[in-house]
Amino acid sequence: MSETAKLASKWERRWPAPAKLNLMLRITGRREDGYHLLQTVFHFVELCDWIVFTPRPDGEVRLKNTLPNVAEDDDLTVRAAKLLKNETGYAGGVTIDIEKNLPMGGGLGGGSSDAATTLIVLNHLWELGLSQERMMQMGLQLGADVPVFVFGKSAWAEGVGEVLSEITIPESWFVIIKPDCHVNTREIFLSKDLTRDSKSINISDFLAGQYNNDCLETVRRLYPSVGMSLQDLSRFSVGRLTGTGACVFAQFETKDKATDAYLALKDKWRVHLAKGLNSSPLYLSLYD
Repeated sequence: MSETAKLASKWERRWPAPAKLNLMLRITGRREDGYHLLQTVFHFVELCDWIVFTPRPDGEVRLKNTLPNVAEDDDLTVRAAKLLKNETGYAGGVTIDIEKNLPMGGGLGGGSSDAATTLIVLNHLWELGLSQERMMQMGLQLGADVPVFVFGKSAWAEGVGEVLSEITIPESWFVIIKPDCHVNTREIFLSKDLTRDSKSINISDFLAGQYNNDCLETVRRLYPSVGMSLQDLSRFSVGRLTGTGACVFAQFETKDKATDAYLALKDKWRVHLAKGLNSSPLYLSLYD
């Protein structure tokens, strides 16, 4: 098959936008502009949104279906595609169709991952030739979590979450609960009782078991269902919060142990069973 035919066959393919977990989150300070300085560890899981891109001859960027309570122009995939067009002068258009599986407001990075998949795939399909570094810089304009999805590897992150170093983590199994609440990230970071002066640690400290989340107590206080879900998870393993939540998760060494917890919890909670991944499945599908 010619390269042109290979590229044409990738239009209208389903492209993954994977979820991430924050396996640890420390807030070590605050910049003058109000952004918090962080240390965190990003790890992918095989739970994904799926996106289909269809070319348009009119140069417009449109969604096939809008998400609830999100205006089309505010959707991160639309903003990502328009940013690519503005940065490169590309004249063509695209229709974006999102199969939304990742819960909104859950701390799994769904919107950011969708934006990153849009940047990466359209850069490929439109043959724009942008480097990964350039797309990471563009992604930061869309949201602090977008660069790690462009990076595509489990990462130790600092700064506001954009200074990334690859890290290899055992690919365990996870049980993830989405409590029936939508955590407002801005509310958490503005909270007066939020810890903002944690001591910096290094990667070896994390690997040795220092994986606390400085947002946990504030989120638990403001959103009681988060605390309830953590209590239920603790029957099986240590429950942890991803990002500012609302999702909580527990890590298991084997699929069987994770499956037992999943089956015990699924009638009470919205729960997912997923394997951890050190590499984003998007890059695996991009070059197959």
